[in-house]
Amino acid sequence: MSVKVALGVTGAIACYKACSLVRLMAREGWEVRVAATPRALDFVGEITWRTLSQHPVETDAFAPRADWRPLHIELAQWCDLFVVAPCSANTLAKLAHGLADNLLTQAALACERPLILAPAMNAAMWANPATQANAEALKARGARILDPEAGELACGVKGTGRLPEPEALMTALRRIAEGRA
Repeated sequence: MSVKVALGVTGAIACYKACSLVRLMAREGWEVRVAATPRALDFVGEITWRTLSQHPVETDAFAPRADWRPLHIELAQWCDLFVVAPCSANTLAKLAHGLADNLLTQAALACERPLILAPAMNAAMWANPATQANAEALKARGARILDPEAGELACGVKGTGRLPEPEALMTALRRIAEGRA
């Protein structure tokens, strides 16, 4: 099954796991285009995303283009799935409240395809009532939240907030793409 995935990556240390996710998608024959926030590129560089996805990395909705269509609309219409992994607390909040101040949030809000969010953050941030309310609001509007895992976090804290392993994410995405979830 060929699936087109718009993969949003946000500013979280878990970006390194998303690199492996892109490789797994490519092995499945899925086509991936990465939309990165500026902070995401602080964790994993543009050349890594470009090489793994074999597509330019999209970061600027207003960059000059050969095509007449606005990039955020074109990306939203192109994909079969819109996945944000890792999804930071900041991006989760922006999506929950309809804020569109970067290419990723603009495209996600314009997308009518399944929106799948894989939050990754500090355990206290994930447990915060505001974050939980944002996740619930997005679920109520049809977004799928792939819950973070418990374990040791990069910040040294133990708790729930880890991005699931790429293989687990791929299994969940495959089920969604096949209409089984």
